[in-house]
Amino acid sequence: MTATTPALAQGWCALSLLHGRIEAHLERALQAGHDLSVREYTLLDVLSHQHDGEGGHLQMKQVADAVVLSQSATTRLVTRLEDRGLLSRYLCPTDRRGIYTNVSDAGLSLLRRARPTHDTALREALDEAARDPRLKHLVQAVEGADS
Repeated sequence: MTATTPALAQGWCALSLLHGRIEAHLERALQAGHDLSVREYTLLDVLSHQHDGEGGHLQMKQVADAVVLSQSATTRLVTRLEDRGLLSRYLCPTDRRGIYTNVSDAGLSLLRRARPTHDTALREALDEAARDPRLKHLVQAVEGADS
């Protein structure tokens, strides 16, 4: 096993700093404008891309992986959004052990209203981070991934 180099550790710290700044900025904007956390927004967004075709609906394990949470934390998050009327759960028609989750009409409406807030806050956070010499190259990499 190779020891961690100072440059590798610095790169990891910069990536962590960038992620933290972006997430904090998104959290403030989404909470203030839509009473949504970043995790709630991400979950609604991930689930809104489901479709009725082959493999179009995600099982809870897949949802947990997509939102980067444990399965138990994802289940609690789904329950909170279901209690707010933003999601609904149903049994998989071919495997009664499987549970799927759909975004309700109210959830889709909230997501549509929140998306511009999210996108604006993301742009603001990236622009601010790009002014930090430690983060500029990471911002460029994120922006380059979009093209």
